[in-house]
Amino acid sequence: MIAIFVAFVLSFVLYALSYLLITKKQDVEKNSAYECGFDPFEDARNKFDVRFYLVAILFIIFDLEITFLFPWATVLSQSEIFGFWSMMAFLIILTIGFVYEWKKGALEWE
Repeated sequence: MIAIFVAFVLSFVLYALSYLLITKKQDVEKNSAYECGFDPFEDARNKFDVRFYLVAILFIIFDLEITFLFPWATVLSQSEIFGFWSMMAFLIILTIGFVYEWKKGALEWE
């Protein structure tokens, strides 16, 4: 119970100190457009271009597929020939999907 109390008090004190000690002047970089290309203080109902969502979805898909490679690479020496060729089939399908996206122009930015 003492540790919970100390943690609560310490977190409150650190939060209060960070709020009191920060500098509150605006910076040009903080007010600039960030990643999405829109000014941060405009109307929140601006329409986003579909390409932002497409890039995000493609990143998530390929990122998740690449994470399958790490456990496979750690057990590659212990896996049999079936494990090797099943991953090769997975990588071929992944490559076909990537080439398809490339040919469709999903990776092009105007």
